[in-house]
Amino acid sequence: MQLPIPDRNVAGRWLAKRLQQETDLKDPLVLALPRGGVPVAYEIAKVYKAPLDLLLVRKLGTPIFPELAMGAISSGGIRFLNDSVISAYNIGEKAIAQVETKERQELQRRETAYRGERPHPDLTNRDIILVDDGLATGSTMIAAIEAVKQQGPHSLTVAVPVSPPDTIAVIKQLVDHVVCPFQPYEFSSIGQWYIDFGQVSDEEVESLLKQAWQE
Repeated sequence: MQLPIPDRNVAGRWLAKRLQQETDLKDPLVLALPRGGVPVAYEIAKVYKAPLDLLLVRKLGTPIFPELAMGAISSGGIRFLNDSVISAYNIGEKAIAQVETKERQELQRRETAYRGERPHPDLTNRDIILVDDGLATGSTMIAAIEAVKQQGPHSLTVAVPVSPPDTIAVIKQLVDHVVCPFQPYEFSSIGQWYIDFGQVSDEEVESLLKQAWQE
């Protein structure tokens, strides 16, 4: 394994090998954070012959710099706020609520588009692998972790190809295992560590889920 990562599919196969080496998960449930996490998680689920599903999470971008996360939300009414970002940019509750309302609408749209009428999986007493294509601030993953914990899993593992070490240090305090092969200190974006980091479309997400659910 070496940087840059060729694409998300290769990242998933690399992660699957590392997961098998570093953990003892016999019958995991793989949960992808869409959209970028789905191709990565699909490869992991294939290796484990495990069920694949989604955990829908939306970043809450700051009003001035939408790419900068001030928090995140997930299905089930979970909200995580990054107090340091909110304080640094003096963001009020009204502004946060406006962003959250917009992102919850998109969360619901994706829920309908990706899942349709398919019921949510039961996470109780399951070994859960949470997967994304990388972490920057970690806000989105933290929201996902909180959402999973509320459903009583047996264990919780986070698997991502690349992330800065300070973010991984925070995530490690929240879960049972973290698998992240690449932790560069000089980190400006996830995409800088991939050769192919094209946007994952809704159609690709739906296609991969359909294949996984048929299998």
